[in-house]
Amino acid sequence: QVQLVESGGGLVQAGDSLRLSCAASGRTFSTYAMGWFRQAPGKEREFVATIGWSGGSTYYADSVRGRFTISRDNAKNTVYLQMNSLKPEDTAVYYCAATMLRTTVAVAGGYPYWGRGTQVTVSS
Repeated sequence: QVQLVESGGGLVQAGDSLRLSCAASGRTFSTYAMGWFRQAPGKEREFVATIGWSGGSTYYADSVRGRFTISRDNAKNTVYLQMNSLKPEDTAVYYCAATMLRTTVAVAGGYPYWGRGTQVTVSS
């Protein structure tokens, strides 16, 4: 069982940056691939970024590639999402997810463990 707790969300202006964190419980964090997803009001949950167990492989949604960076610190059981050049369309609840698959996973169905989310609001 893995428990995930996101933090770092908030209200920012377009062009600003935020760094989200996801703290994971459990001694096997370093063997899990991790992902970030987001859900805007009235929309389906969508993939944002994923990182493999070692941090050596990453994959991004086209909408965030070049602006967002996913990383992890296995010693701290934490995964991060650095978000730069934020846009109003990035406004959503951001969720952290974990999977026992070691490679990157870009679909929500591949993740059995989810956090409760953190709100990110970008004003224009």
